[in-house]
Amino acid sequence: MKNTALTHIHENLGAKMLPFAGYNMPISYEGINIEHETVRTAVGVFDVSHMGEFLLSGPNALALIQKVTSNDAAILTDGRAQYSCLPNTAGGIVDDLLVYKIKDEQYLLVVNASNIEKDWEWISSQNDLDVEMKNLSDDYSLLAIQGPKAVEAMQSLSSIDLASIAYYHFVVGDFAGIEHVIISATGYTGAGGFEIYCKNSEVETIWNNVFEAGAAFGIKPIGLAARDTLRLEMGFCLYGNDINDTTSPIEAGLGWITKFNKEFTNSANLKLQKEQGVSRKLIGFEMQERAIPRHDYEIVDANGSPIGIVTSGTMSPSLNKGIGLGYVTVENSAVDSEIYIRIRKKDALAKVVKLPFYKK
Repeated sequence: MKNTALTHIHENLGAKMLPFAGYNMPISYEGINIEHETVRTAVGVFDVSHMGEFLLSGPNALALIQKVTSNDAAILTDGRAQYSCLPNTAGGIVDDLLVYKIKDEQYLLVVNASNIEKDWEWISSQNDLDVEMKNLSDDYSLLAIQGPKAVEAMQSLSSIDLASIAYYHFVVGDFAGIEHVIISATGYTGAGGFEIYCKNSEVETIWNNVFEAGAAFGIKPIGLAARDTLRLEMGFCLYGNDINDTTSPIEAGLGWITKFNKEFTNSANLKLQKEQGVSRKLIGFEMQERAIPRHDYEIVDANGSPIGIVTSGTMSPSLNKGIGLGYVTVENSAVDSEIYIRIRKKDALAKVVKLPFYKK
């Protein structure tokens, strides 16, 4: 079991610690609902240093990224980031990831913690272009400072105008007394804020300064449990639940990051899917009665016939109702369609809704 550079701090704060993706991670501190509300209304800090970082450099770095990812990285300019995925040859997804363009011939790929080794092996196996690859995952930490008060709370820590960093853009600059930190206007909560990339040796200093600067704004540490409810309210996919090696980006509603103006792994087959349609789709649904959907619950129609499976589900803290994502047959995927979630042999009514669930 790996620790992050901040594990001792989480333990001292009394966090509930559990294994996650091979790491000893804080799941909650005060409780999911309190932490969730903190991020929606003020500012919270997640230690997500378990995520993986790969640095790709050289004249063919972009060509390799174009080959292995579904989105069009050629549109990136220095200081821009992009959500993308790594398609496999069988129609599924190796992982979803962020692609950062640091400068010409240098890119940072940020991948899911559970897939670091798998992604490294996959990209390496495709690297016949002599691209220099460095796995920085064990050397770097990542803090997600999220919430509507994040900019105001953190501005005193940097000479950079944080409010000027547009969504999915980033700068490399000073933050919390440390130089050359990546300050990225990205996140997994839909609440605004930043992700801070720094060296393991720097993260404790940054953490302490962040909490000092944020004290007047109600800042709190947030665990991975609230991260999950926050991302689900936004309809963001979680790898291993909503997307995996057997789900195509077209089925998963990720056609917007699947660009066919270039060739990439399995692009011909995915293009056919887009043109001819798919048999199932990932949908969002809200429970119409008091019930909580969970991962792997069966989805059925009014006659009780199976039509799909729940991939993610929870009781939404913001909406105070059960919400979920799941794959259903295309015939049952239209917004406002009535579906049923089979919960302990009882079929509970739900309705297909347009994502995101939570609207500011």
